[in-house]
Amino acid sequence: MTATDSPAPEGTVPQVVFACVRNGGRSVIGRVLTQHYAGDRVRAESAGTAPGEHIHPEVAEALEKLGLDTSAEVPTMLTRDTVAASDLAITLGCGEECPYVPGVRYVDWPVADPGGQDEATVRAIIADIDGRVRGMLAELVPDLDLPPSVLAA
Repeated sequence: MTATDSPAPEGTVPQVVFACVRNGGRSVIGRVLTQHYAGDRVRAESAGTAPGEHIHPEVAEALEKLGLDTSAEVPTMLTRDTVAASDLAITLGCGEECPYVPGVRYVDWPVADPGGQDEATVRAIIADIDGRVRGMLAELVPDLDLPPSVLAA
């Protein structure tokens, strides 16, 4: 957020969509971490411009080891309607393929693709996204009492 942006109006639940290409790694990590930290204070969606058949197994395994459930995560097509329903669209490698909707704030997070990576690399990518999600939540929902990072354990 910039100095001119403001948190969602009192009583509303902001929606964030995390968008990448296959919706199997980065966007899933962002969505799962956001829901973990914010609960019902933020609605988090994830989608891809060319969704795969399943989330990356190495991502699911790494998130599960951190105590985060990925069993309900299914790659979903990113639509203009999903973006339009969101207050914030976070792009993670989908570039110009992401639909542009006026009035929605876009932020690009240049994060490496965890697909096919070793456990240490996937964990480093999760740590990168974790820090970004925590910062985003501090701005989007300033009164949110953030629990400790899942990586602190």
